[in-house]
This record gives sequence, C-alpha cells and structure tokens, in this order.
Amino acid sequence: QLIDRATSPRDEGDPKAEQKSLEESWQDLALIKTTPKPPKKQRREDLSEPLLSPAQPLVPGEAPDPRGCSAPLGAPQVKSSPLRCLTLQEKLLSHSSQLAVPEIQVSLVPQLARSICTQLQNFLRSKCPELPFGRLFLSGALLDGLEVLAADHIHLMLPVVLDTGLWSLISGEDTVVRNPQHWMIKRIDLGYFPRGCSPWDRFIVGQYLSSNVLNETLHKLLVASINWPAIGGLLGCAIHPVVASRELKLEVKHDQVELSITLFPVVEMEDKVLLAVPPEGLVENLWLESFYRAEVSRVKELDAGDSGARQLCLRILNGVCRSQPSLHKLGGSPVTHVILHLSDTASDWAEESLADRFQQVLEELVAHLEKGVLPSYFNPKINLFSGLSEEEIDEMGFVLYRAMSEPEVLLK
Repeated sequence: QLIDRATSPRDEGDPKAEQKSLEESWQDLALIKTTPKPPKKQRREDLSEPLLSPAQPLVPGEAPDPRGCSAPLGAPQVKSSPLRCLTLQEKLLSHSSQLAVPEIQVSLVPQLARSICTQLQNFLRSKCPELPFGRLFLSGALLDGLEVLAADHIHLMLPVVLDTGLWSLISGEDTVVRNPQHWMIKRIDLGYFPRGCSPWDRFIVGQYLSSNVLNETLHKLLVASINWPAIGGLLGCAIHPVVASRELKLEVKHDQVELSITLFPVVEMEDKVLLAVPPEGLVENLWLESFYRAEVSRVKELDAGDSGARQLCLRILNGVCRSQPSLHKLGGSPVTHVILHLSDTASDWAEESLADRFQQVLEELVAHLEKGVLPSYFNPKINLFSGLSEEEIDEMGFVLYRAMSEPEVLLK
C-alpha cells in the first residue's frame, strides 16, 4: 500500500492530499512495525548455530567511542552525565555484593536450626532408644558461605549407624535401575547372624535396608508424635511438619525469618555418603550417593592453593539459577561440577579473570545441556542430568545459549 500510494499521481485539486498521504503512510508504517512476528520454534540443534550476526559497517559520519559506544561526529558532548559502559568484570563484582544474605539471617537461622536439632535429638533418644542414630548435624550452603540472597532452607543430617560386619553396599549399576549414583545396603551373613541381631533389621525389605520404610517411620514420628507447638513456643517460633511431602520437611516461621528444614537419614560406609532419597517409582530400597561434602571441600582446596575466585564464581552462578525459575535445577551440584571440570584445564582463576571464567562456565553448561550429559567430577559414570526431563534440559539450554553473547542479562 505504501508503494502504490507513493507511485500514484497526486490529486492536484486537493491541496491537503500530500499532507494526508504522508500522515496515512506513517500510520500504516507504525502498524507494520508493531505487528509481532511469530516466535521461531527453537530446537536443541540450534545451539550449535552461530549466535552473533556479522558486524555492521560503521555509518559515515559516526566515530567509534573508546567505551564501545558510537556517536555522530560533531555531536555535542554531554558533560553532566558521568555514566560509562561497565565491563562484564565490573558488573560481576558489583553483582556479587548484592548476593549477600542479610546479617540477621546469617546469625539467626543456624541458631534456630541447631535448637530444633537438639530437641529432635532428645526426642529420638527417648522415643527410639534401641535405634543407634548418630548425632544430628546441620548442612547446607549457608554454613559453607555459598548461600545467596536469603537463608530460607537448611539440611538436617541424621546419621544411621550400621555394623559393617552385618551390612554391605551394592552399586546401583548391578541393580535393575542401572544407575551408578544409587546404592543398595544389603543385610549379610543371615545364616550366622539371623534377623534381630541388628536394630535396623526392622527396616529390611527383601534383605535390603529400605530407605522408604525408614523415611515413612520418621515421617510418622515428625507428624504425629512430636509436640511441635510446645517446642515452637519454647524457641519463639511456629514449627509445622509438612504432611503431604515425600521429604521429611519442617516449616519454621519466626518474627524475622521463615525457614524450611529438610531431614535426611544418612549412611556413611566405604568412603561413601548415602542419603535416604530413593527415586520415584516402585524401587524402594535405593540410597542416593551425595557428593556435596566432597564438592565444597575440593572447591575450597583449589581456591586456597592459588587464591582463586571459584567460590565467588559459584556464588554468582547460584544466584543466577535461584533468580531464574527455568534454571533452578541447575544450581548447586551441576554448576559446582562444571567449575571443577574447568579447573582441570583453566589454570588462571584469579579474581581478575572472573569474567573469562564466568563466560567459560556458561559455554561448558550449554555444551553439556546440548548433549544432555554432565559427568560427575568424582565418578564419570554418573550423569548429573539424568533426573531432568527433555523439556527442562532444552529450556535451560536455550536460556543460557541466548545469554552467551550478553552474559549481563543473567545478572538483572
């Protein structure tokens, strides 16, 4: 329509014809510009395509700005604006200062969790004296200095003490699940030491210590047997067990903080740390191997050896994953293992190289998401993406792929 109107003869009898034609043309052009284009359906294969378009030639009359911006030659200089284009390095360091957990939470949350831990320990000793539970202890990113934004969750570890002469480990690779990150704990020597010799025999299903049965027993205790209103009144807060959750979870509300506490029965055998976190489904005897303690220890050891910024990089990335709903499942272990893998090839982890390492981690994450495989740093047979759906992997891949050309968008 714009072309036809521009090439058609003008009506000489109408002095306003030219003005009318221009006004209508701008209206039509505005409609064309604001018409949304249908989004292109993205596929995982698109991650291999170049993201950046070829550089545009400099327009005549424009001069390059030393800060990466361009301005017309002869343009008046605005002296009242002191703003400048920040580098990615400067933006990362500035962003890291915004991730700090409020001081009141840093001091109050561990104190409150330890008080609840003590009350729960006393209850288990009086209610289940025949079960040799170890001493409860706290775990989580807050205690290790890796928590960001808010201290609203913490883990409570409940050691299950086993007689190693009566129990042995069987790798998940040798079971029907074929998953090397899961293990089974088998009762042995039943001919010499029949059932009843171990206090944990009551939780056996088919000669294996059942994580499901143990969790169900503890869930009943948390929900029905413990007087949480009385304990909460003593500690100055309200404590409620989450009835509908498969996890052993407590919700704590204090005047100054709200906290979620998750209880994990844990078995330590043969240098393995196993959590009673069975996968969903019919298999109920599996225990999940946890690498959290080894992850944190290794990252801190590497940073101490070269005064590196791995922990700083990890905190920033954890903050990104926490603030982006589509990246929630990528925070924690997956990001940590990518940083550990990258530490084997990239030796410069000084704070001055934070921007380079940050971009490298994004590139590595995208490459692993494209394949759908992230090998564990401590056991290459384990795929840390095995619990993610195809849709989750694709969505996370596209978010990070778009951010590779402009990492700053993740910091907003």
